[in-house]
Amino acid sequence: MDRDPAAGGASLPGGGGALRLPPLASAILVEDEAGDLVGLVAYSFLWSAAGPSHSLILKELYVRSTLRRQGVGARLMDELRALGAARPGYSRVEWMTDRDNPDARALYKSLGFGEFDGKIVYRVDTDTG
Repeated sequence: MDRDPAAGGASLPGGGGALRLPPLASAILVEDEAGDLVGLVAYSFLWSAAGPSHSLILKELYVRSTLRRQGVGARLMDELRALGAARPGYSRVEWMTDRDNPDARALYKSLGFGEFDGKIVYRVDTDTG
């Protein structure tokens, strides 16, 4: 498959048509009156090869440290859930957090999200230097 970045799509081998691909990553930003960053969620879309439904993947949730515990993170998570619910074929939002991040884990628990034990995370460093 050859990508055409200018068109935001890809052509199929053998001239079989074109695919339209959404952006690989997007973000929702919250700014204060001065235009300074208050918080953000960075996310991307994942198409499951194993089933008919897809995932919205939360990559980062950030809230300025002086504004935490004031509902900004909860509002960002609500917006992310609404975004996923509005996309046909998307049935879930998934993310990871570090086990040693009690504040994030407490936020997710307070929002009613349970921890999922069904996956093992692998990571490989790409830095060879």
